[in-house]
Amino acid sequence: MSFIGEFKKFALKGNVVDMAVGIIIGAAFGKIVSSVVADIIMPPIGLLVGGVNFTDLAWKMKPEVLDELGNIVTPAVTLNYGNFLQVTLDFLIVAFAVFLLVKFINELGKKTEELTKKKQAEQAAAPAEPAKPVISKEESLLTEIRDLLAKK
Repeated sequence: MSFIGEFKKFALKGNVVDMAVGIIIGAAFGKIVSSVVADIIMPPIGLLVGGVNFTDLAWKMKPEVLDELGNIVTPAVTLNYGNFLQVTLDFLIVAFAVFLLVKFINELGKKTEELTKKKQAEQAAAPAEPAKPVISKEESLLTEIRDLLAKK
């Protein structure tokens, strides 16, 4: 099989397509969570700690260098720990949401498995109806003759 044929076979496998869909949905979910954190959760927290915008928090390791006119010649060297806090909080929320989703799916799987086992146990415990004996045509005729003779 050629290299391109192997790649085509690999790329069109169901698992690869499922993974690609998962990555795309995950990226979109990440954007939603980032928006929730940045636009809904962090502003009240920033307000509680004195109106601070966490993404603006930085430690100046070296100040900027200005020329005589006040233009920046060399920008400041900063350690942007606020942005790190923001991204870390985004990650924790995404991880918690994924944890809840996996937990829900596992619980659903356990309940399904329990129901299946219960149904199998009920079927095994149910008494089986005895099979009716198969009567041949001759036996049937003899039974009818016997019943007629018994009536006389």
